Amino acid sequence: MTNSAQPDEAGRPTANAMRRALRRARDGVALDVTEAAVLLQARGEDLDDLTASAARVRDAGLEAAGRAGVITYSKSVFIPLTRLCRDKCHYCTFATVPGKLRRDGHGMFMSPDEVLDIARRGAELGCKEALITLGDKPEDRWPEAREWLEAEGYDDTIAYVRAISIRILEETGLLPHLNPGVMTWTDFQRLKPVAPSMGMMLETTAERLWSEPGQPHYGSPDKEPAVRLRVLEDAGRSSVPFTSGLLIGIGETYEERADSLFALRRVARSYHGIQELIIQNFRAKPDTAMRGMPDAEIDDLVATIAVARHIMGPAGNIQAPPNLIAGEYERLIGAGIDDWGGVSPVTIDHVNPEKPWPKLDELAERSAAAGFTLAERLCVYPEFVRRGEPWLDPRLLPHLRALADPETGLALPDATVEGHPWQEPDEGYVATKSSGRTDLHRTIDTEGRTADRREDFDEVYGDWAALREQAAPGMVPSRIDGDVRSALAQAADDPTQLTDDEALALLHADGPALDALCGIADDIRKTVNGDDVTYIVTRNINFTNVCYTGCRFCAFAQRRTDADAYTLSLDQVADRAAQAWDVGAVEVCMQGGIHPDLPGTAYFDIARAVKERVPGMHVHAFSPMEVVNGATRTGLSIREWLGAAKEAGLGSIPGTAAEILDDEVRWILTKGKLPTATWIEVVKTAHELGIRSSSTMMYGHVDQPRHWLGHFRTLAAIQQETGGFTEFVTLPFIHTNAPVYLAGIARPGPTTRDNRAVTAMARVLLHPHIPNIQTSWVKLGQEGAAEMLRSGANDLGGTLMEETISRMAGSSYGSYRSVADLVAIAEAAGRPAKPRTTLYGEVPEERQRAAAASDGHLPELLPLAD
Repeated sequence: MTNSAQPDEAGRPTANAMRRALRRARDGVALDVTEAAVLLQARGEDLDDLTASAARVRDAGLEAAGRAGVITYSKSVFIPLTRLCRDKCHYCTFATVPGKLRRDGHGMFMSPDEVLDIARRGAELGCKEALITLGDKPEDRWPEAREWLEAEGYDDTIAYVRAISIRILEETGLLPHLNPGVMTWTDFQRLKPVAPSMGMMLETTAERLWSEPGQPHYGSPDKEPAVRLRVLEDAGRSSVPFTSGLLIGIGETYEERADSLFALRRVARSYHGIQELIIQNFRAKPDTAMRGMPDAEIDDLVATIAVARHIMGPAGNIQAPPNLIAGEYERLIGAGIDDWGGVSPVTIDHVNPEKPWPKLDELAERSAAAGFTLAERLCVYPEFVRRGEPWLDPRLLPHLRALADPETGLALPDATVEGHPWQEPDEGYVATKSSGRTDLHRTIDTEGRTADRREDFDEVYGDWAALREQAAPGMVPSRIDGDVRSALAQAADDPTQLTDDEALALLHADGPALDALCGIADDIRKTVNGDDVTYIVTRNINFTNVCYTGCRFCAFAQRRTDADAYTLSLDQVADRAAQAWDVGAVEVCMQGGIHPDLPGTAYFDIARAVKERVPGMHVHAFSPMEVVNGATRTGLSIREWLGAAKEAGLGSIPGTAAEILDDEVRWILTKGKLPTATWIEVVKTAHELGIRSSSTMMYGHVDQPRHWLGHFRTLAAIQQETGGFTEFVTLPFIHTNAPVYLAGIARPGPTTRDNRAVTAMARVLLHPHIPNIQTSWVKLGQEGAAEMLRSGANDLGGTLMEETISRMAGSSYGSYRSVADLVAIAEAAGRPAKPRTTLYGEVPEERQRAAAASDGHLPELLPLAD
């Protein structure tokens, strides 16, 4: 490895290439990777030209943000929670080993008392940020770390980070900024309620620096570029204000450095969640494998900052650590930075302990010399302070309001830094009164929705242009070379032996081949289920539609201030359950939006309210997304939370939130919903606890038959392991008001061919593991549902009684069906109808009589708000 970035094979750029790239930068034309790599090599007058144009871009952004001539910093304390790490970066002196910690008189982790002592000293001096930095997953490498966590009662390092963050908030008033390294999507859900911002340096996208022996990241599993980019994306999906950046001069080429900057821009465009980029220059340290490598040159740092400014644009925030720049403050300001990062009057920089922080007076003076006023910010940037939901958890708002200027979003310099309660609203589920549309469930069938989209359509879902680029490759149909005739023969003879190629051929079947496939599926149905078409007398209760998850297919979710928003009280939920019981229901199906004010225990309260009012009612409730939301908000594991929900009365869970169990598709359909692996974890855990579930697939949007096949294979594998699925439910995509369709990305729902093929292949591919295949009358209507009953389905689902999710999306088939209506659909398919329970058992005679007396039809629909 040699000094700074390595020259590409072509060597230095030609003068013409440099002139052209500089001209494009001056003119504000978007750069490509090649041009950026050229500009990274600008020196002398060329570098002056580059930095001048970068500074103009920065100045335009500051003026637009209302901070013209302002450069920011955060007054912080640095808390090295643990210096143990499972990685082995060749330049790092932060990470150490258990023996050295013991010799120096330290524990494996800092104790709460040690952490709070630093935080209190910081609060006394007006600091507002607690920068919590630690090694990646130390318990995976060091038994001593595992033993410490177990002895202190923590399941893992993330659990300790969450707990200590709460104590910092409550006992000192500092705001935690968390740097725990690589995190999963679930880790973000656990930590978001306790920290307004988090961070992790991308460092580089150069995979060879991780994969090849002798390179700086070799032997460090958490430094794989793809893993780190996934973390940045999960932060964006979780609406977490996130800090990232580059470490320059560790052996990367200029092309690789440019590629890293464009990767960061792509994430920033897609999710709007990158709050700042840190451009950090490598500094060699003694006692490391890279101790002989020269430091990154200041010209290299200046050029990289300027190119980063051009790539990220005026709205990006660019930071350079002031203790690593050898006093070159004015040059870095001139290159386009607008932030100095965290500066501490209390603690050293534990990552670069040999480089002391500058004094704040000096930082202000040097900034002023370059024409800038130094202003204090919080750990979370002012743009996100002003945005509020969904970027800031409601439990953090009192802490932020105590320290932030409500007009600018910057820090109040003279604010009193003191602890405030971190309020988990566990006093119970108390719904606020709806100020919007209180008759939504009644008038959705007659008047429709107020508007076809939310008012924050252009922000809440991420960047539509970036999404369109991401979606295009996955929507290209695959070439199918399989023999449909031989595949049909195999399906008729033994469907369990179908190969993937044969299954794909059948999923593409049309015309006579599709008719034959549906006939085979119907024969299997008759053998497994007989002729009875089952249905359930049930009531849907969607207890809130307030949600900020950002599912791009969902037209149900509303902001709390939207005209169609509502939330039910516990009494209103129980009233609906009691009314449904009176007309013969055996089940209530309850799901809601991920309301930011909803405590994790609210779900228990909802289930308990129904069971206390109607002890005999089966509670089929809470999608895997809601399960994860409840678990992360309470700090319980998924298993613990499900166990508590079962004790509160939960009988089974809907297998919704599955959409397509392929993350290639999921991350186009949704900004913030749980990934495939987490969905699988939830349903498997539920099944292990004796909580059965349905399974579902929503299709006809940005998917292709190859995705359907993978989905079916995944469900079949889970069922073979757990046996917990009661049925599979086909959910055709309703496109009319779906944001992803309105943005011109998704197809307008599945075709009739698609519906028949999916229903038939669900029967074929899930046989004999999942015996019940359900079709959706609310999405397909009476004739469509009857056709699916002739294509392998044996179940019609429920009466619903009220339904708003599909109706908000634009379904035209109403929100309820009486028992007589469902019987008529079965008869249209030439089959008898039979009621069932949630678990496909016999319905008690008393329930059947009640349903017959009312036809399963509510005498009136209760209002949504008192």
